[in-house]
Amino acid sequence: MKTVEENPSEHYQTPVVSAEQAVFPILLALSFSHLLNDTLQSLIPSIYPMVKDSFKLSFSQIGLITFTFQLSASVFQPLVGLYTDKKPQPFALAIGMCFTMLGLVSLSMAPSFEIILLSVGLIGIGSAVFHPEASRIARMASGGRHGMAQSLFQVGGNAGSSLGPLLAALIILPYGRHQIIWFSLVALIAIIILSKVGGWYKKNMHLNRKKASTSNEPSLNLSKGKVAFSIGVLLLLIFSKYIYMASLTSYYTFYLINKFGISVQSSQIHLFIFLFSVAAGTFIGGPVGDKIGRKYVIWISILGVAPFALLLPYCNLFWTGALTVIIGLVLSSAFSAILVYAQELIPGKVGMVAGLFFGFAFGIAGIGSALLGRLADSTSIEYVFYVCSFLPLIGLLTGFLPNLERKKG
Repeated sequence: MKTVEENPSEHYQTPVVSAEQAVFPILLALSFSHLLNDTLQSLIPSIYPMVKDSFKLSFSQIGLITFTFQLSASVFQPLVGLYTDKKPQPFALAIGMCFTMLGLVSLSMAPSFEIILLSVGLIGIGSAVFHPEASRIARMASGGRHGMAQSLFQVGGNAGSSLGPLLAALIILPYGRHQIIWFSLVALIAIIILSKVGGWYKKNMHLNRKKASTSNEPSLNLSKGKVAFSIGVLLLLIFSKYIYMASLTSYYTFYLINKFGISVQSSQIHLFIFLFSVAAGTFIGGPVGDKIGRKYVIWISILGVAPFALLLPYCNLFWTGALTVIIGLVLSSAFSAILVYAQELIPGKVGMVAGLFFGFAFGIAGIGSALLGRLADSTSIEYVFYVCSFLPLIGLLTGFLPNLERKKG
């Protein structure tokens, strides 16, 4: 019997795919598209030092740029997920990427701070469409290996996030912000790939219907109150992770420049190293969670970085770089585990849960970035990193989550 893996192009031609098999060509296409999508998004914080000087911006205005991008992404994501749970839209991914491409073109030519805000808002809308739908298709193509599929999907995004600062250092910073327009070609490649994925999705939507009608997932026997409480704990863990990540992605370059006096390009290389460590550690959480339980992965990934985060504000340049690598490796495994855990808490609402958690992550990162910018203006960038070093201690709340594996057993 021929399988999809033996003929990677076959899934585009036949509507019949087994729900028990992981469709790796689709998972890899989604992961690569996530890489392209997040590469484009990560250009935004990568050009902050440039636009700060060009437009004479304060840290508060830098935070407002992040806030605008994250808000436009976060508000629409749960709505997109809720709508497509009821009415699947196979080609929504390609359409969302069109918004991203339009935002890039506008950002490259923006003559004012207000147009920059409009541009990043368009990129945020593209992200709002991409993440919940791509997460749903990844779960549909997982063959039951949900943690693996989400981690494979996430590792593409985190790899893309690490490439943005490197590309900015090599292309945009030396030659100017107008070079961003060339990255619209990357968005065009993503549109082509996502159109192919949409075609597969359209032919194989029977997998979703089959799972809905013949689900053999054991009941968790949790009350609605317990489920709601657990979702609240998970959102607090997301709060901890993404506020801390916002301090690094938005202000790490300024921290290094102010504290150690290094150049802008050198600070971008350090940011690339940190984000690459995030990408490298991302794939661990899902497969390990499939084997040992997602609660334990959440424990390790969030609370486990607390000692390193607390040490970070007191280190020299070498140890600052080393500790951020460790923090990136450990902390990056959290999101896949949290997302799949939440989807198991609320079965049958894959898109809504993905939209809620991606949206909350984007939103809280945006709000956090804006508030941290205001804090940096009123105190110092070093004080921001001191305050944020306590955030991973919120990981202690993981102890209140039920063991879903035990409930299933």
